[in-house]
Amino acid sequence: MAPSRNRRPGFSRRAQYGLFLGYVIAVAGAIVAAILLVLATLNPPAFAALRATVAEITTPVSSGMAGLGRGLASIPTSIGNHFTVMQKNAALHKELEANRALLLRARTLSYDNRRLRALLNVRERTVDPVVAARLVSSSATSTRRYAVLNAGAWQGVRVGQPVRGPEGLIGRILETGPNTARVLLLTDPESIVPVRRTRDGLPALAAGRGDGMLDVRSASLSDIAFEPGDVFVTSGTGGIYSPNIPVARIVYRSHDTALARSFAQPDTLDFALVQQGFMPVQPPAPTPQATSAAAKP
Repeated sequence: MAPSRNRRPGFSRRAQYGLFLGYVIAVAGAIVAAILLVLATLNPPAFAALRATVAEITTPVSSGMAGLGRGLASIPTSIGNHFTVMQKNAALHKELEANRALLLRARTLSYDNRRLRALLNVRERTVDPVVAARLVSSSATSTRRYAVLNAGAWQGVRVGQPVRGPEGLIGRILETGPNTARVLLLTDPESIVPVRRTRDGLPALAAGRGDGMLDVRSASLSDIAFEPGDVFVTSGTGGIYSPNIPVARIVYRSHDTALARSFAQPDTLDFALVQQGFMPVQPPAPTPQATSAAAKP
């Protein structure tokens, strides 16, 4: 039997109104999407301002939903820890006794390290933290990798400042609003970080791939061998990131360019630390002409 050409959903007014409302919503969504696409193409600054405004509105909702999700997710963990705490306590006592000698050796090495630093008059540049804030969201499926921080210009956050977590470097500030900031993650294709290998000081560059991983390539030499487990930290070159922040670890053996995984995983972090730039850009020195002109009455 041929299908009926009458597409009306019967004689129900509610069904007819529902179908009409669905068409209206679909057309309105298509129009809004087209407007946003045109705005992003023709006027990127206006689109960035609109995006920052939307982030300001949605950040409190995201923070509340994230807190609720963490609270619900912690219930099974708390119940499991209640029944396994005695076994873990016994295992920790055994591990403590086994690691006592290793702890004494680490203390001795730490003392020797401090003594040698004092003898060589090595002074490390310390970067004052700006603010500790919560990462309320991060992109996990898009080729662009961003995260939203619930702190902005009112808390002293500025574009270009590095962001790090307990495990290592997360990225840098890309855009700021009054109370939110957009973080460019290490794994974004536009992220390039100067690094060095810890075992021999080899300078390299860690570039994002857009798939959650990094490409590490030598910055000065060719035919360089990368081994699994090689650790790379920031070198301080470029003046943005302070030295010796953990960045990535090599996954597979390779030459010239190797696949690496970042230490910090934004989707598993609650808080992040925003720091001052390692070597902030200084204001230009006054020219002799300007100085003489200012001295004249």
